[in-house]
Amino acid sequence: MADGTTGQDPVGLEPVGPAPVGPAPAVRPFLVTAGRVADAGGGRAMPLETQVVATAAGLDALGLLSFERHDIVAACRLPQSLAELAARLRLHLNVVRVLAEDLREAGQLAVYVPDPEAVHDASVLRRLIDGLRAVPDSRGIPRNTE
Repeated sequence: MADGTTGQDPVGLEPVGPAPVGPAPAVRPFLVTAGRVADAGGGRAMPLETQVVATAAGLDALGLLSFERHDIVAACRLPQSLAELAARLRLHLNVVRVLAEDLREAGQLAVYVPDPEAVHDASVLRRLIDGLRAVPDSRGIPRNTE
């Protein structure tokens, strides 16, 4: 109906109420990871900025991988972070972390964890800020102001 309710069909089988917003996820995250969590085995979970890229073995096995694992390897033809990958595939970040670890152990994904010292290096942040200021605005004018 125009007001967003489903109304009632002539036979009276359909309930009255708001129309569904969208389909519910078909599979719960804990089913995809078999109940495992990202930091269960080796201590710490991979940071969200960890870069992942498919290996030659992973691309060769692409046809043999199922569902989310296939999507992860296929999306990782070029390096990207776990956060980017989760957003691109519309998967929970911890699901991507667990599956990326599985794929790394199988030799189908190369994982590059950033140096923890570089994360706290002020010069990295200064270069990032300078790089962002060099990006022109919508008029094509660089932002060089402090």
